[in-house]
Amino acid sequence: MKRIKIPGVDQEISQLILGTMMYSPAQYEHSTKMLDTFFEAGGNTLDTAHIYGGGNSEKLIGLWMKERGNREEVFLIDKGGHPQGGIPNRVSPEYIKLDLDENLTRLDTDYIDLYMLHRDDLNMPVNTIIDYLNEEIDSGRIRAIAASNWTPKRIVEANAYATENRLNGFVACSNNISLAVPMEPMWGGCVNVDEDARRWHIESQFPLMPWSSQARGFFSGAFTPDKRDNGDMVRVYYNDNNFERLSRANKLGEKNGFSAIQVSLAYCLNLPFPIFPIVGPANLDEMNSSLGALNLDLSDDEMAWLNLET
Repeated sequence: MKRIKIPGVDQEISQLILGTMMYSPAQYEHSTKMLDTFFEAGGNTLDTAHIYGGGNSEKLIGLWMKERGNREEVFLIDKGGHPQGGIPNRVSPEYIKLDLDENLTRLDTDYIDLYMLHRDDLNMPVNTIIDYLNEEIDSGRIRAIAASNWTPKRIVEANAYATENRLNGFVACSNNISLAVPMEPMWGGCVNVDEDARRWHIESQFPLMPWSSQARGFFSGAFTPDKRDNGDMVRVYYNDNNFERLSRANKLGEKNGFSAIQVSLAYCLNLPFPIFPIVGPANLDEMNSSLGALNLDLSDDEMAWLNLET
């Protein structure tokens, strides 16, 4: 698996990031097998969050790293500041610190490689956020910072403040992009990469670590226009253009010996800016499918055709 160096981060990052939302100590054998398989394939980057499984994802990763003795080999992404407990905006230093304290305890580690804010609060000044996160960098508890579900405008504003004040800015963001274009965000407070944001990533070459990079299984064969039992999928992805993208992914996949969902992941991997899709396989078959997408290179013509540009 390709590993890529991005500005502001010392360690190289595997191009696929393993999402661990579904892993927990209660399923220790299965969860650790998934982590082992990913690392054996050359992956080294894990994505978790304070809210995932009520902390079970972090606890599982902590147990696994301790058992394997591999903390230094793992590039660990963790997140905080997600709404919870009836509090919609938790991006202030007070709440971020609460989450970070618990992140580190659950993970049984004294640092996180890349700490992301899980949401944004437009009423919170960027200087307040950047100043606090740099205090945590100076303390050694986090090594780099990023933003999940922040617009390019806010990221540019935050990084301009950081540059002007010789502070560390955001080195990446985690917003949604996939071959299927969502009609609206899957969850409140989330940010999708629209055409303007895509142009910004291309022009700035700002790294993207997209969640739901395979459109929550839209290309798996489980979804057809007349199968409408999943209300969220219908609300977000069900339109003629996305089903045409699915049809084209099937055709291109059949031609090259790949499944449609592998084609959809390869589409993300071949976008013209630094991109590290987060994948969340539930089992080894899905893991192998995601890993297999790394073997599919798409031409500019194929990329445009898949995205209905031609």
